[in-house]
Amino acid sequence: MASADLRQELDCSICLTTYTDPVNLRCGHNFCRVCIDRVLDTQEGSGGYSCPECREEFRDRPVLHRSITLLNIVETFRSTQLEEGKTEIFCTYCYHSPVPAVISCLMCEASLCDNHLRVHSKSPEHVLTDPTTSMENRKCSIHRELLKYYCTEDSVCICVSCRLDGEHRGHKVETLDEASENKKQKLKNVLQKLIAHREEIDQRVQNLKEHKGKVKEKSAGKRERVTALFIELRRHLEDLKKRALRNISSQEERISHSLSDLIHQLEIKKEDLSRKMEDIEELCNMTDPLTVLQESDTGDLCDTEEGDNEDRERHDRLLHDGGDLDVAGISHILHTGLSDMRKGVYVFFNIQEASDILLDVNTAHKNLQISDDMKTVSWSDIWQDHPETPERFQDTLKVLSSRGFSSGRHYWEVDVCKLECWMVGMCYPSIERRGDQSGVGKNKKSWGLYRTKNQYSMKHDHKEIQLADNLSSNRVRIYVDYEAGQLSFYDLCNPIRHLHTFTTTFTEPLHAALALASGSITISGGGQEI
Repeated sequence: MASADLRQELDCSICLTTYTDPVNLRCGHNFCRVCIDRVLDTQEGSGGYSCPECREEFRDRPVLHRSITLLNIVETFRSTQLEEGKTEIFCTYCYHSPVPAVISCLMCEASLCDNHLRVHSKSPEHVLTDPTTSMENRKCSIHRELLKYYCTEDSVCICVSCRLDGEHRGHKVETLDEASENKKQKLKNVLQKLIAHREEIDQRVQNLKEHKGKVKEKSAGKRERVTALFIELRRHLEDLKKRALRNISSQEERISHSLSDLIHQLEIKKEDLSRKMEDIEELCNMTDPLTVLQESDTGDLCDTEEGDNEDRERHDRLLHDGGDLDVAGISHILHTGLSDMRKGVYVFFNIQEASDILLDVNTAHKNLQISDDMKTVSWSDIWQDHPETPERFQDTLKVLSSRGFSSGRHYWEVDVCKLECWMVGMCYPSIERRGDQSGVGKNKKSWGLYRTKNQYSMKHDHKEIQLADNLSSNRVRIYVDYEAGQLSFYDLCNPIRHLHTFTTTFTEPLHAALALASGSITISGGGQEI
Protein backbone atom coordinates (compact mmCIF):
# COMPACT_ATOMS: atom_id res chain seq x y z
CA MET A 1 0.00 0.00 0.00
CA ALA A 2 2.84 2.37 0.90
CA SER A 3 4.47 1.68 -2.49
CA ALA A 4 1.20 2.42 -4.30
CA ASP A 5 0.77 5.69 -2.37
CA LEU A 6 4.34 6.71 -3.22
CA ARG A 7 3.71 5.85 -6.86
CA GLN A 8 0.71 8.20 -6.94
CA GLU A 9 2.81 11.01 -5.47
CA LEU A 10 5.36 10.52 -8.26
CA ASP A 11 2.82 10.77 -11.09
CA CYS A 12 2.58 13.93 -13.23
CA SER A 13 -0.95 15.39 -13.05
CA ILE A 14 -0.91 16.09 -16.79
CA CYS A 15 0.23 12.78 -18.35
CA LEU A 16 -0.68 10.69 -15.25
CA THR A 17 2.59 8.72 -15.46
CA THR A 18 5.80 8.83 -13.42
CA TYR A 19 7.66 12.14 -13.77
CA THR A 20 10.16 12.46 -16.61
CA ASP A 21 12.67 15.31 -16.14
CA PRO A 22 10.49 16.93 -13.41
CA VAL A 23 10.35 20.74 -13.15
CA ASN A 24 8.37 23.04 -10.89
CA LEU A 25 6.59 26.40 -11.10
CA ARG A 26 6.75 29.28 -8.62
CA CYS A 27 3.60 27.94 -6.97
CA GLY A 28 5.50 24.74 -6.05
CA HIS A 29 3.69 22.22 -8.26
CA ASN A 30 5.74 19.73 -10.28
CA PHE A 31 5.26 18.48 -13.85
CA CYS A 32 7.18 16.69 -16.59
CA ARG A 33 9.10 19.34 -18.55
CA VAL A 34 7.55 18.25 -21.86
CA CYS A 35 4.03 18.22 -20.39
CA ILE A 36 4.14 21.72 -18.85
CA ASP A 37 5.88 23.16 -21.93
CA ARG A 38 3.02 21.85 -24.07
CA VAL A 39 0.42 23.42 -21.75
CA LEU A 40 2.24 26.78 -21.69
CA ASP A 41 2.47 26.73 -25.50
CA THR A 42 -1.33 26.39 -25.72
CA GLN A 43 -1.75 29.35 -23.31
CA GLU A 44 0.56 31.58 -25.35
CA GLY A 45 -1.22 34.55 -26.84
CA SER A 46 -4.13 34.37 -24.36
CA GLY A 47 -2.83 37.27 -22.29
CA GLY A 48 -1.33 35.23 -19.46
CA TYR A 49 -0.35 31.83 -18.10
CA SER A 50 -1.64 29.67 -15.24
CA CYS A 51 -0.69 26.55 -13.30
CA PRO A 52 -2.78 23.52 -14.42
CA GLU A 53 -2.88 22.31 -10.80
CA CYS A 54 -3.82 25.36 -8.67
CA ARG A 55 -4.70 27.86 -11.46
CA GLU A 56 -2.30 30.48 -10.07
CA GLU A 57 -1.85 33.05 -12.84
CA PHE A 58 1.43 34.45 -14.21
CA ARG A 59 1.61 37.51 -16.43
CA ASP A 60 4.80 36.30 -18.19
CA ARG A 61 5.67 32.75 -19.18
CA PRO A 62 7.00 31.18 -15.96
CA VAL A 63 10.61 30.01 -15.75
CA LEU A 64 10.85 26.23 -15.20
CA HIS A 65 13.20 25.09 -12.43
CA ARG A 66 14.50 21.52 -12.50
CA SER A 67 13.49 19.48 -9.43
CA ILE A 68 16.78 17.69 -8.63
CA THR A 69 15.55 16.11 -5.41
CA LEU A 70 12.36 14.84 -7.03
CA LEU A 71 14.35 13.51 -9.98
CA ASN A 72 16.57 11.48 -7.61
CA ILE A 73 13.51 10.10 -5.82
CA VAL A 74 11.94 9.05 -9.12
CA GLU A 75 15.14 7.32 -10.30
CA THR A 76 15.50 5.49 -6.98
CA PHE A 77 11.86 4.43 -7.10
CA ARG A 78 12.23 3.10 -10.66
CA SER A 79 15.35 1.12 -9.70
CA THR A 80 13.54 -0.37 -6.70
CA GLN A 81 10.56 -1.32 -8.82
CA LEU A 82 12.82 -3.05 -11.34
CA GLU A 83 14.62 -4.99 -8.61
CA GLU A 84 11.31 -6.07 -7.08
CA GLY A 85 10.01 -7.10 -10.49
CA LYS A 86 12.85 -9.60 -11.15
CA THR A 87 11.94 -13.31 -10.99
CA GLU A 88 14.60 -15.26 -9.06
CA ILE A 89 15.73 -18.45 -10.91
CA PHE A 90 16.94 -21.31 -8.66
CA CYS A 91 19.07 -24.39 -9.30
CA THR A 92 16.99 -27.33 -10.54
CA TYR A 93 19.03 -29.92 -8.58
CA CYS A 94 19.17 -28.24 -5.16
CA TYR A 95 16.10 -29.87 -3.58
CA HIS A 96 16.67 -29.12 0.09
CA SER A 97 17.12 -25.33 -0.11
CA PRO A 98 16.73 -22.87 -3.02
CA VAL A 99 20.13 -21.83 -4.44
CA PRO A 100 20.25 -19.13 -7.14
CA ALA A 101 21.17 -20.49 -10.56
CA VAL A 102 24.14 -19.06 -12.48
CA ILE A 103 23.50 -20.81 -15.80
CA SER A 104 20.81 -22.72 -17.70
CA CYS A 105 21.36 -25.73 -19.98
CA LEU A 106 19.05 -25.82 -22.98
CA MET A 107 19.78 -29.50 -23.64
CA CYS A 108 18.96 -30.60 -20.08
CA GLU A 109 16.25 -27.96 -19.70
CA ALA A 110 17.68 -27.29 -16.26
CA SER A 111 19.21 -24.39 -14.35
CA LEU A 112 22.47 -24.94 -12.43
CA CYS A 113 24.18 -23.40 -9.43
CA ASP A 114 27.98 -23.14 -9.22
CA ASN A 115 28.35 -26.59 -7.61
CA HIS A 116 26.24 -28.48 -10.13
CA LEU A 117 27.82 -26.55 -13.02
CA ARG A 118 31.21 -28.06 -12.13
CA VAL A 119 29.95 -31.62 -12.64
CA HIS A 120 27.77 -30.77 -15.67
CA SER A 121 28.62 -32.31 -19.04
CA LYS A 122 31.04 -30.31 -21.17
CA SER A 123 29.69 -31.81 -24.39
CA PRO A 124 28.95 -29.28 -27.20
CA GLU A 125 25.36 -30.49 -27.37
CA HIS A 126 24.78 -29.00 -23.96
CA VAL A 127 24.17 -25.35 -24.83
CA LEU A 128 24.64 -23.06 -21.83
CA THR A 129 22.95 -19.66 -21.50
CA ASP A 130 22.07 -17.09 -18.86
CA PRO A 131 19.54 -18.27 -16.29
CA THR A 132 16.13 -18.44 -17.97
CA THR A 133 12.72 -20.04 -17.51
CA SER A 134 11.77 -19.85 -21.21
CA MET A 135 13.79 -22.82 -22.50
CA GLU A 136 10.81 -24.15 -24.47
CA ASN A 137 11.11 -21.17 -26.81
CA ARG A 138 14.61 -22.29 -27.75
CA LYS A 139 13.55 -25.77 -28.97
CA CYS A 140 11.74 -26.93 -32.09
CA SER A 141 8.08 -27.53 -31.33
CA ILE A 142 8.06 -30.49 -33.78
CA HIS A 143 11.35 -32.34 -33.13
CA ARG A 144 12.05 -31.06 -29.59
CA GLU A 145 15.61 -30.24 -30.68
CA LEU A 146 17.55 -27.01 -30.12
CA LEU A 147 16.96 -24.26 -32.69
CA LYS A 148 20.30 -23.82 -34.48
CA TYR A 149 19.46 -22.39 -37.91
CA TYR A 150 17.41 -19.64 -39.51
CA CYS A 151 15.48 -20.36 -42.73
CA THR A 152 15.77 -17.20 -44.83
CA GLU A 153 13.00 -18.33 -47.21
CA ASP A 154 10.37 -18.80 -44.48
CA SER A 155 11.89 -16.35 -41.95
CA VAL A 156 11.76 -18.87 -39.10
CA CYS A 157 14.24 -20.51 -36.68
CA ILE A 158 14.65 -24.28 -37.25
CA CYS A 159 16.47 -27.29 -35.79
CA VAL A 160 18.85 -29.76 -37.53
CA SER A 161 16.03 -32.21 -38.29
CA CYS A 162 13.93 -29.44 -39.88
CA ARG A 163 16.86 -28.64 -42.15
CA LEU A 164 17.73 -32.23 -43.14
CA ASP A 165 14.44 -34.09 -43.19
CA GLY A 166 11.68 -31.60 -42.48
CA GLU A 167 9.72 -29.09 -44.54
CA HIS A 168 12.71 -26.72 -44.76
CA ARG A 169 14.96 -29.27 -46.54
CA GLY A 170 16.74 -27.62 -49.43
CA HIS A 171 15.97 -24.11 -48.23
CA LYS A 172 18.68 -21.54 -47.82
CA VAL A 173 19.59 -21.35 -44.15
CA GLU A 174 22.01 -19.44 -41.93
CA THR A 175 23.32 -20.11 -38.46
CA LEU A 176 21.57 -18.22 -35.74
CA ASP A 177 24.67 -16.07 -35.21
CA GLU A 178 24.89 -15.24 -38.94
CA ALA A 179 21.18 -14.50 -39.18
CA SER A 180 21.30 -12.43 -36.01
CA GLU A 181 24.24 -10.38 -37.31
CA ASN A 182 22.52 -9.84 -40.67
CA LYS A 183 19.35 -8.70 -38.95
CA LYS A 184 21.36 -6.45 -36.63
CA GLN A 185 23.06 -4.90 -39.68
CA LYS A 186 19.68 -4.24 -41.30
CA LEU A 187 18.40 -2.78 -38.05
CA LYS A 188 21.51 -0.59 -37.80
CA ASN A 189 20.86 0.70 -41.32
CA VAL A 190 17.25 1.41 -40.39
CA LEU A 191 18.47 3.04 -37.20
CA GLN A 192 20.81 5.30 -39.17
CA LYS A 193 17.93 6.34 -41.42
CA LEU A 194 15.71 6.96 -38.39
CA ILE A 195 18.46 9.00 -36.75
CA ALA A 196 18.91 11.05 -39.92
CA HIS A 197 15.13 11.49 -40.20
CA ARG A 198 14.88 12.54 -36.56
CA GLU A 199 17.73 15.02 -37.04
CA GLU A 200 15.92 16.40 -40.07
CA ILE A 201 12.73 16.76 -38.02
CA ASP A 202 14.73 18.36 -35.20
CA GLN A 203 16.12 20.84 -37.70
CA ARG A 204 12.65 21.57 -39.06
CA VAL A 205 11.33 22.05 -35.53
CA GLN A 206 14.24 24.38 -34.81
CA ASN A 207 13.57 26.32 -38.00
CA LEU A 208 9.89 26.63 -37.11
CA LYS A 209 10.71 27.77 -33.58
CA GLU A 210 13.12 30.37 -34.94
CA HIS A 211 10.52 31.50 -37.45
CA LYS A 212 7.91 31.62 -34.67
CA GLY A 213 10.26 33.84 -32.66
CA LYS A 214 10.82 36.10 -35.65
CA VAL A 215 7.06 36.34 -36.27
CA LYS A 216 6.52 37.19 -32.61
CA GLU A 217 9.26 39.82 -32.71
CA LYS A 218 7.94 41.22 -35.99
CA SER A 219 4.39 41.31 -34.61
CA ALA A 220 5.56 43.25 -31.56
CA GLY A 221 7.30 45.76 -33.82
CA LYS A 222 4.24 46.10 -36.04
CA ARG A 223 2.01 46.61 -32.98
CA GLU A 224 4.24 49.45 -31.84
CA ARG A 225 4.26 50.99 -35.32
CA VAL A 226 0.49 50.67 -35.74
CA THR A 227 -0.06 52.17 -32.28
CA ALA A 228 2.25 55.07 -33.18
CA LEU A 229 0.49 55.41 -36.54
CA PHE A 230 -2.94 55.71 -34.95
CA ILE A 231 -1.65 58.28 -32.49
CA GLU A 232 -0.41 60.27 -35.48
CA LEU A 233 -3.66 59.68 -37.39
CA ARG A 234 -5.72 60.88 -34.42
CA ARG A 235 -3.61 64.05 -34.33
CA HIS A 236 -4.11 64.58 -38.07
CA LEU A 237 -7.84 63.84 -37.74
CA GLU A 238 -8.13 66.37 -34.93
CA ASP A 239 -6.28 68.98 -37.02
CA LEU A 240 -8.47 68.16 -40.03
CA LYS A 241 -11.58 68.45 -37.87
CA LYS A 242 -10.45 71.86 -36.61
CA ARG A 243 -9.72 73.07 -40.17
CA ALA A 244 -13.12 71.92 -41.40
CA LEU A 245 -14.93 73.46 -38.40
CA ARG A 246 -13.00 76.73 -38.82
CA ASN A 247 -13.99 76.81 -42.49
CA ILE A 248 -17.65 76.16 -41.62
CA SER A 249 -17.58 78.85 -38.90
CA SER A 250 -15.87 81.33 -41.26
CA GLN A 251 -18.47 80.72 -43.95
CA GLU A 252 -21.27 81.01 -41.43
CA GLU A 253 -19.87 84.29 -40.07
CA ARG A 254 -19.44 85.79 -43.54
CA ILE A 255 -22.92 84.78 -44.71
CA SER A 256 -24.52 85.82 -41.41
CA HIS A 257 -22.84 89.24 -41.64
CA SER A 258 -24.19 89.80 -45.16
CA LEU A 259 -27.64 88.61 -44.14
CA SER A 260 -27.66 90.77 -41.01
CA ASP A 261 -26.58 93.85 -43.02
CA LEU A 262 -29.35 93.35 -45.58
CA ILE A 263 -31.92 92.64 -42.83
CA HIS A 264 -30.86 95.89 -41.09
CA GLN A 265 -31.23 97.90 -44.29
CA LEU A 266 -34.60 96.34 -45.04
CA GLU A 267 -35.77 97.05 -41.47
CA ILE A 268 -34.83 100.74 -41.99
CA LYS A 269 -36.68 100.79 -45.29
CA LYS A 270 -39.66 99.09 -43.65
CA GLU A 271 -39.74 101.80 -40.93
CA ASP A 272 -39.53 104.50 -43.61
CA LEU A 273 -42.41 102.88 -45.46
CA SER A 274 -44.45 102.68 -42.24
CA ARG A 275 -43.85 106.40 -41.65
CA LYS A 276 -44.97 107.24 -45.21
CA MET A 277 -48.05 105.04 -44.76
CA GLU A 278 -49.00 106.96 -41.59
CA ASP A 279 -48.56 110.34 -43.36
CA ILE A 280 -50.64 109.22 -46.32
CA GLU A 281 -53.36 107.84 -44.04
CA GLU A 282 -53.41 111.16 -42.18
CA LEU A 283 -53.84 113.12 -45.46
CA CYS A 284 -56.51 110.71 -46.56
CA ASN A 285 -58.44 111.38 -43.33
CA MET A 286 -58.38 115.23 -43.74
CA THR A 287 -61.73 116.87 -44.64
CA ASP A 288 -60.30 120.17 -45.91
CA PRO A 289 -59.47 119.82 -49.65
CA LEU A 290 -57.27 122.90 -49.67
CA THR A 291 -55.08 121.49 -46.93
CA VAL A 292 -54.70 118.14 -48.77
CA LEU A 293 -53.74 119.85 -52.00
CA GLN A 294 -51.39 122.34 -50.43
CA GLU A 295 -49.46 119.65 -48.38
CA SER A 296 -45.79 119.70 -49.45
CA ASP A 297 -43.49 116.61 -50.26
CA THR A 298 -46.41 114.43 -51.31
CA GLY A 299 -44.29 113.31 -54.27
CA ASP A 300 -41.77 111.85 -51.86
CA LEU A 301 -44.56 110.00 -50.11
CA CYS A 302 -45.65 108.39 -53.39
CA ASP A 303 -42.12 107.22 -54.30
CA THR A 304 -42.17 103.63 -52.85
CA GLU A 305 -39.73 101.79 -55.19
CA GLU A 306 -36.54 103.71 -54.58
CA GLY A 307 -33.66 101.14 -54.34
CA ASP A 308 -36.04 98.19 -54.49
CA ASN A 309 -34.40 96.55 -57.53
CA GLU A 310 -30.97 96.61 -55.89
CA ASP A 311 -32.38 95.18 -52.66
CA ARG A 312 -34.24 92.44 -54.52
CA GLU A 313 -31.06 91.42 -56.39
CA ARG A 314 -29.06 91.29 -53.17
CA HIS A 315 -31.90 89.37 -51.47
CA ASP A 316 -32.03 86.77 -54.27
CA ARG A 317 -28.26 86.46 -54.35
CA LEU A 318 -28.05 85.80 -50.61
CA LEU A 319 -30.90 83.28 -50.71
CA HIS A 320 -29.83 81.36 -53.81
CA ASP A 321 -26.49 82.17 -55.42
CA GLY A 322 -24.09 83.01 -52.61
CA GLY A 323 -25.96 82.83 -49.38
CA ASP A 324 -25.38 79.18 -48.47
CA LEU A 325 -22.45 77.13 -47.15
CA ASP A 326 -19.84 76.02 -49.67
CA VAL A 327 -20.35 72.27 -49.10
CA ALA A 328 -18.03 71.42 -52.00
CA GLY A 329 -15.27 73.44 -50.36
CA ILE A 330 -15.77 71.67 -47.04
CA SER A 331 -15.75 68.32 -48.85
CA HIS A 332 -12.52 69.29 -50.63
CA ILE A 333 -10.85 70.08 -47.32
CA LEU A 334 -11.90 66.70 -45.89
CA HIS A 335 -11.03 64.77 -49.05
CA THR A 336 -7.59 66.37 -49.34
CA GLY A 337 -6.85 65.84 -45.67
CA LEU A 338 -7.97 62.19 -45.70
CA SER A 339 -6.06 61.58 -48.93
CA ASP A 340 -2.90 62.97 -47.33
CA MET A 341 -3.45 60.67 -44.34
CA ARG A 342 -3.93 57.69 -46.65
CA LYS A 343 -0.66 58.47 -48.39
CA GLY A 344 0.96 58.83 -45.00
CA VAL A 345 -0.13 55.27 -44.11
CA TYR A 346 1.54 53.94 -47.28
CA VAL A 347 4.71 55.90 -46.51
CA PHE A 348 4.60 54.61 -42.93
CA PHE A 349 4.63 50.99 -44.16
CA ASN A 350 6.79 51.71 -47.21
CA ILE A 351 4.06 50.58 -49.63
CA GLN A 352 3.87 52.01 -53.14
CA GLU A 353 0.53 52.27 -54.88
CA ALA A 354 1.12 51.14 -58.44
CA SER A 355 -1.23 53.67 -59.98
CA ASP A 356 0.81 54.11 -63.15
CA ILE A 357 0.49 50.50 -64.37
CA LEU A 358 -0.25 50.59 -68.09
CA LEU A 359 -0.92 47.65 -70.38
CA ASP A 360 1.67 46.86 -73.05
CA VAL A 361 -0.15 46.55 -76.39
CA ASN A 362 2.94 44.85 -77.85
CA THR A 363 2.24 41.80 -75.64
CA ALA A 364 -1.54 41.60 -76.18
CA HIS A 365 -3.05 38.65 -78.04
CA LYS A 366 -4.76 39.75 -81.26
CA ASN A 367 -8.21 38.98 -79.83
CA LEU A 368 -7.61 41.55 -77.07
CA GLN A 369 -8.38 45.23 -77.47
CA ILE A 370 -6.51 47.77 -75.32
CA SER A 371 -8.17 51.08 -74.36
CA ASP A 372 -6.63 54.45 -75.22
CA ASP A 373 -5.60 55.05 -71.61
CA MET A 374 -3.92 51.61 -71.53
CA LYS A 375 -5.93 50.66 -68.42
CA THR A 376 -8.63 48.35 -69.83
CA VAL A 377 -8.35 45.14 -71.84
CA SER A 378 -11.44 43.80 -73.67
CA TRP A 379 -12.05 40.59 -75.54
CA SER A 380 -13.02 40.92 -79.20
CA ASP A 381 -14.01 38.30 -81.77
CA ILE A 382 -12.34 40.51 -84.38
CA TRP A 383 -8.58 40.29 -84.64
CA GLN A 384 -6.95 43.57 -83.76
CA ASP A 385 -4.47 45.20 -86.09
CA HIS A 386 -1.55 44.66 -83.73
CA PRO A 387 1.88 44.55 -85.35
CA GLU A 388 3.86 41.31 -85.14
CA THR A 389 6.24 41.52 -82.19
CA PRO A 390 8.35 38.89 -80.40
CA GLU A 391 6.66 39.84 -77.12
CA ARG A 392 3.11 39.12 -78.32
CA PHE A 393 1.22 36.15 -76.86
CA GLN A 394 0.13 33.81 -79.64
CA ASP A 395 -1.75 30.96 -77.91
CA THR A 396 -3.17 32.52 -74.72
CA LEU A 397 -5.58 35.46 -74.43
CA LYS A 398 -3.21 37.45 -72.29
CA VAL A 399 -1.56 40.87 -71.96
CA LEU A 400 1.23 42.12 -69.65
CA SER A 401 1.90 45.50 -68.11
CA SER A 402 4.67 47.63 -69.56
CA ARG A 403 6.05 48.28 -66.09
CA GLY A 404 7.70 45.68 -63.87
CA PHE A 405 8.61 45.62 -60.16
CA SER A 406 12.12 44.56 -59.14
CA SER A 407 12.17 45.88 -55.55
CA GLY A 408 10.00 47.28 -52.77
CA ARG A 409 6.37 46.73 -51.79
CA HIS A 410 3.58 47.52 -54.26
CA TYR A 411 -0.07 46.79 -54.87
CA TRP A 412 -2.45 47.17 -57.79
CA GLU A 413 -6.16 46.50 -58.25
CA VAL A 414 -8.45 45.32 -61.01
CA ASP A 415 -12.19 45.46 -61.68
CA VAL A 416 -13.27 42.09 -63.08
CA CYS A 417 -17.03 42.82 -63.25
CA LYS A 418 -19.03 39.58 -63.51
CA LEU A 419 -16.93 37.73 -66.03
CA GLU A 420 -17.17 33.96 -66.09
CA CYS A 421 -13.62 33.25 -67.24
CA TRP A 422 -10.61 35.42 -66.36
CA MET A 423 -7.17 35.45 -64.77
CA VAL A 424 -5.20 38.13 -62.92
CA GLY A 425 -1.66 37.64 -61.69
CA MET A 426 2.01 38.39 -62.23
CA CYS A 427 4.83 36.85 -64.24
CA TYR A 428 8.43 37.30 -65.34
CA PRO A 429 9.05 38.95 -68.74
CA SER A 430 10.92 35.79 -69.82
CA ILE A 431 7.69 33.73 -69.84
CA GLU A 432 7.06 31.81 -73.08
CA ARG A 433 4.82 33.51 -75.66
CA ARG A 434 3.69 30.33 -77.39
CA GLY A 435 2.45 26.90 -76.31
CA ASP A 436 1.26 25.50 -73.00
CA GLN A 437 4.16 27.06 -71.07
CA SER A 438 2.84 30.54 -71.95
CA GLY A 439 -0.12 30.12 -69.59
CA VAL A 440 0.06 31.89 -66.23
CA GLY A 441 0.51 29.35 -63.43
CA LYS A 442 1.66 26.63 -65.84
CA ASN A 443 5.35 27.28 -65.18
CA LYS A 444 7.73 28.51 -62.47
CA LYS A 445 7.67 32.04 -63.92
CA SER A 446 4.08 33.03 -63.17
CA TRP A 447 1.42 33.16 -60.44
CA GLY A 448 -2.29 33.70 -61.00
CA LEU A 449 -5.84 33.83 -59.62
CA TYR A 450 -8.29 32.09 -61.96
CA ARG A 451 -12.05 32.12 -62.31
CA THR A 452 -13.52 29.41 -64.53
CA LYS A 453 -17.30 29.72 -64.56
CA ASN A 454 -18.01 29.88 -60.82
CA GLN A 455 -14.82 28.17 -59.55
CA TYR A 456 -11.86 30.12 -58.16
CA SER A 457 -8.32 28.77 -57.84
CA MET A 458 -4.68 29.82 -57.43
CA LYS A 459 -2.09 28.43 -59.86
CA HIS A 460 1.72 28.24 -59.99
CA ASP A 461 4.11 25.74 -61.55
CA HIS A 462 1.25 23.44 -62.69
CA LYS A 463 -0.02 23.24 -59.09
CA GLU A 464 -3.61 24.34 -58.45
CA ILE A 465 -5.18 25.33 -55.11
CA GLN A 466 -8.97 25.50 -55.06
CA LEU A 467 -10.41 28.38 -53.01
CA ALA A 468 -13.07 27.34 -50.52
CA ASP A 469 -15.22 30.46 -51.01
CA ASN A 470 -16.12 32.52 -54.04
CA LEU A 471 -15.23 36.19 -54.34
CA SER A 472 -17.72 38.50 -52.66
CA SER A 473 -16.81 41.55 -54.75
CA ASN A 474 -15.82 42.34 -58.33
CA ARG A 475 -12.56 43.92 -57.26
CA VAL A 476 -9.23 42.14 -56.63
CA ARG A 477 -6.03 43.51 -55.08
CA ILE A 478 -2.58 42.04 -55.82
CA TYR A 479 0.17 42.88 -53.33
CA VAL A 480 3.87 42.14 -53.86
CA ASP A 481 6.73 42.37 -51.35
CA TYR A 482 9.68 41.75 -53.65
CA GLU A 483 12.44 41.41 -51.05
CA ALA A 484 10.31 39.15 -48.83
CA GLY A 485 9.37 37.01 -51.84
CA GLN A 486 5.62 37.29 -51.18
CA LEU A 487 2.79 37.69 -53.68
CA SER A 488 -0.67 38.01 -52.09
CA PHE A 489 -4.20 38.20 -53.49
CA TYR A 490 -7.19 39.86 -51.76
CA ASP A 491 -10.93 40.09 -52.33
CA LEU A 492 -11.85 43.76 -51.78
CA CYS A 493 -15.13 43.03 -50.03
CA ASN A 494 -16.03 44.61 -46.68
CA PRO A 495 -14.04 43.67 -44.71
CA ILE A 496 -11.17 42.88 -47.10
CA ARG A 497 -10.52 39.09 -47.36
CA HIS A 498 -7.13 37.44 -47.88
CA LEU A 499 -7.30 34.77 -50.60
CA HIS A 500 -3.78 33.32 -50.84
CA THR A 501 -0.08 34.19 -50.56
CA PHE A 502 2.67 32.67 -52.71
CA THR A 503 6.15 32.64 -51.12
CA THR A 504 9.31 32.29 -53.20
CA THR A 505 12.53 34.08 -54.14
CA PHE A 506 11.99 36.43 -57.07
CA THR A 507 14.75 36.44 -59.69
CA GLU A 508 13.29 38.76 -62.36
CA PRO A 509 11.08 41.86 -62.48
CA LEU A 510 7.38 41.10 -61.97
CA HIS A 511 4.84 42.30 -64.53
CA ALA A 512 1.07 42.41 -64.13
CA ALA A 513 -0.71 39.80 -66.26
CA LEU A 514 -4.37 39.79 -67.35
CA ALA A 515 -6.30 37.19 -69.35
CA LEU A 516 -9.98 36.88 -70.29
CA ALA A 517 -12.32 35.10 -72.69
CA SER A 518 -15.14 37.67 -72.64
CA GLY A 519 -15.98 41.16 -71.36
CA SER A 520 -13.24 43.44 -70.06
CA ILE A 521 -10.88 43.94 -67.12
CA THR A 522 -9.76 47.34 -65.87
CA ILE A 523 -6.70 48.21 -63.80
CA SER A 524 -8.19 50.59 -61.25
CA GLY A 525 -5.51 51.36 -58.67
CA GLY A 526 -5.85 55.17 -58.49
CA GLY A 527 -3.56 57.77 -56.97
CA GLN A 528 0.02 58.93 -57.34
CA GLU A 529 2.96 56.63 -56.64
CA ILE A 530 4.54 57.42 -53.29
